[in-house]
Amino acid sequence: MAHNDVPRFYLQVELQGNTADVSIEGDHMENGKVSDLKNFDDDGRIKRKGTFWTASAHIITAVIGSGVLSLAWATAQLGWIAGPAAMLAFSFVTYYTSCLLSDCYRSPDPVTGKRNYTYIDAVRANLDGIQVWICGFAQYANLFGTAIGYTIAASISMTAIERSDCFSTNGHDDPCHVSSNPYMIVFGVVEILLSQIPDFDQISWLSIVAAVMSFTYSTIGLGLGIAKVVEVGHFRGSFTGAAIGTVTKSEKIWNTFQALGNIAFAYSYSLILIEIQDTIKSPPAENKTMKKATLLGVATTTVFYMLCGCMGYAAFGDNAPGNLLTGFGFYNPFWLIDIANAAIVIHLVGAYQVYCQPLFAFIEGWSGRKWQDSDFINKEYPLAIPFYGRFNVNLFRLVWRTGFVVTTTLISMLLPFFNNVVGLLGAVAFWPLTVYFPVTMYIAQNKIPRWSSRWVAMQILSGVCLVVSVAAASGSIVGVAEALKAYKPFKTNY
Repeated sequence: MAHNDVPRFYLQVELQGNTADVSIEGDHMENGKVSDLKNFDDDGRIKRKGTFWTASAHIITAVIGSGVLSLAWATAQLGWIAGPAAMLAFSFVTYYTSCLLSDCYRSPDPVTGKRNYTYIDAVRANLDGIQVWICGFAQYANLFGTAIGYTIAASISMTAIERSDCFSTNGHDDPCHVSSNPYMIVFGVVEILLSQIPDFDQISWLSIVAAVMSFTYSTIGLGLGIAKVVEVGHFRGSFTGAAIGTVTKSEKIWNTFQALGNIAFAYSYSLILIEIQDTIKSPPAENKTMKKATLLGVATTTVFYMLCGCMGYAAFGDNAPGNLLTGFGFYNPFWLIDIANAAIVIHLVGAYQVYCQPLFAFIEGWSGRKWQDSDFINKEYPLAIPFYGRFNVNLFRLVWRTGFVVTTTLISMLLPFFNNVVGLLGAVAFWPLTVYFPVTMYIAQNKIPRWSSRWVAMQILSGVCLVVSVAAASGSIVGVAEALKAYKPFKTNY
């Protein structure tokens, strides 16, 4: 018994990967009750509060992104048979491998094992050293690339609003050229401010707002597509997609591959699945809740993707624009298109944070362990903000996250190729992060015998997805190379 008969409770907790013994005196606990230990999870961290609904919001925010706007173009390259089939195939693979990955949040047991706080932690717990390095590079490079892709997409939507207003005033004969650079800078400034939110579990409100916005612009795009079909009186398009003649044979091949990359990007969220799962409270077991959230998220987005992609293709046929709401296949009603593009911008503001928070946490966690005595890296300074209250400012977080956003904004201004960047990101991330590591970790964790029927089936799935990823990356690289031929740095107009 401690001084003055005050009980002292001893906990063994894990802080940034290191085990430490921590004691809590009873009189330091709220109301002095032993039951207040329930405020901590089994790893000694403050009890998580995430639910099925917040996890679903994170997933929908991550999945229904700017990629949905390129699906009409992707369907136009593939046609009425291969287009919808590809979307269904990617949705199935994403759901299946996400369920495998959710079982790797805890190791070695998916319910009672030690928590893995990040994707790379899960790989480290189940696989050997070189694969950890490969995973870390693939995940964080893709998060960095996604931030660039979202900056480009947001600026295109903001320029589309200005161009839409120009068309409504001056008519369709005016080219209404607009530079995207000022809008990229505006988007970057907003992200600098939001990036100071310290942790993933503090942005659930932003995910909910972003999810609502994604439904808003997807629904508007769908409605405009249906209205266009009604106006034309029939479905446009063909079973095989863009015909040879309107494009060359080589363009048909490369565009088909790039379309697969665009669809893969539209479904990619596995690289932040573990981080989302780490926000979920238990009981029930986190993997059980995550699988339900994944089913809802992937099913919801697949319905929207099929409707938006197919109705966009039905409306415009082989001439479907690369970005459904900014390619100006639609001109009227101007105000509705402006609302849709504003919703895209708001959604991408949130999606940027959902994707970048794991990267922020990784760099800050590594730096905190490397320089434990540095006040610049570890010390929090309380700041009183009017109408908000106290907000903790960390100097390293302020400098590093600001530098990150500035860097992604500058690269976005250098490489503003929406469709090609989207396709390349999807292709590069899809196989390693969505398929290979979840399958390989699940096999290792469950000790599935080599050459058993289940092992062979999972390896075949992984091999097929690798071939698709290589083909999709090739198509996108060719697209970027073509775009660079007529490109001038920092002088992109729409």
